[in-house]
Amino acid sequence: MNQVTHSQIIEFLMKMYKNSTEAIFFLDNSAKILSLNPAAERIIDPSVIESIKNGKAHTLCSLCRGYTSSEEHITCSNCYVNDKEGNFTSFQVYLDTRDKGIVPFTATYHTIDKENGIHVYMLRDLTLQYKQQEMLYRNEMLKKTFEAGENERKRISRELHDSVVQELISMLVDMRLLKYIQSHEEIHSRVKQTEESLNRLIADIRNLSVFLRPASLDDLGLEAAFRSHFKWVEHSYGFYVNYQSTINKKRYSQNIETSVYRICQEAVLNAVKYAQVLEVNVTLSEKNGKLELIVQDQGNGFDTERPDVKGSGLGIFGMKERADLIGGRLQIHSEIGKGTTVYLTLPTTQLEEKEVPL
Repeated sequence: MNQVTHSQIIEFLMKMYKNSTEAIFFLDNSAKILSLNPAAERIIDPSVIESIKNGKAHTLCSLCRGYTSSEEHITCSNCYVNDKEGNFTSFQVYLDTRDKGIVPFTATYHTIDKENGIHVYMLRDLTLQYKQQEMLYRNEMLKKTFEAGENERKRISRELHDSVVQELISMLVDMRLLKYIQSHEEIHSRVKQTEESLNRLIADIRNLSVFLRPASLDDLGLEAAFRSHFKWVEHSYGFYVNYQSTINKKRYSQNIETSVYRICQEAVLNAVKYAQVLEVNVTLSEKNGKLELIVQDQGNGFDTERPDVKGSGLGIFGMKERADLIGGRLQIHSEIGKGTTVYLTLPTTQLEEKEVPL
């Protein structure tokens, strides 16, 4: 290795300071900005830069909007500037930038001159990394969504074959046999069996039709569709839905009604499968120009930060996707042993929404 002189090291450091893509700030103990490199100048307001160059005091706090701690996503508690004992060799921070608004950065904060209280603060923009991670996550979830859709088609195909087709074949055989039967009593018995088979077939097709898309949703709206669906849930699972609504027979756009119905359907089904309770509360109302849906159970609950994924894990993802497509906001609050609340709110006075799957 070639020996590097002291002056060369100084030269290298100055080049790194000027040419680095990372924003570099030198601060004193009170977080006053003493100096900043060109990369830092590119992300903060020009008026702040001019003020610093004119010798006016500007602290980092005027730009910082908080950092991510082990307890909170964004906080100013135990600030890295004041916490002398904390490890801040790598953490996430949010800065108010000149062009992009509040942006997440990965940051490091070091003391480089303890005697004079000089610190170096370095930032790397995480926006591109976040977008790549989000795109990767969405692509993975889309793959799972397509797989889940295909599996659902297979399930419906099997149900059609095992119930509808088999019942039809059985009735066809009975009908063919009728012409060979001489006894009126046996003919009557066969016709009665066929009638029972037809009733079972009608019930199976009705259940399948309601699950796929209830006619009442198109004909009568959310109010009627919910009541019909909750009766079906009670009949099929012995699970009671305590439903309260204040919208009466009010109608909304097809996209809104479809999305709200599907989100509620998924939330109730999750309660049936995982909450380990026998009832759930559903409230549908309109307040101050916003449609609100609340699905609440007092069941097992789960850790929203580290959920124990059951099934395909696509239920919550699908609900959030539907909410986003209609300009709504979906929040899920849950705690182990204290139940789960799904809260959807969306404006009812908005432009035509994007097309959503039925």
